[in-house]
Amino acid sequence: MPDSVLHRPLELSPDVSVRPEPFGALLYSFGTRRLSFLKDRRLLDVVQALATSDTAQQACASAGVAPESLPAFDAALSRLLRTGLLVERAA
Repeated sequence: MPDSVLHRPLELSPDVSVRPEPFGALLYSFGTRRLSFLKDRRLLDVVQALATSDTAQQACASAGVAPESLPAFDAALSRLLRTGLLVERAA
């Protein structure tokens, strides 16, 4: 995956609030007023693990994401990064 965000250090944007829900979570950005739904509980686990992981791929591994599921998580994390809910942190 050449353009993958999985090899980058990511974290939640400082203005984003996370509210866990039975279906996954709600992410709300106070800066953009954007509301996003995480419809997979594992994605919430990955997002929460980003702060203590060196890379997004490491966060996926710590959340128990199987290697064959990584492309879907790469796409989801890319969307969250593009919309400003996630940001790249200094390595």
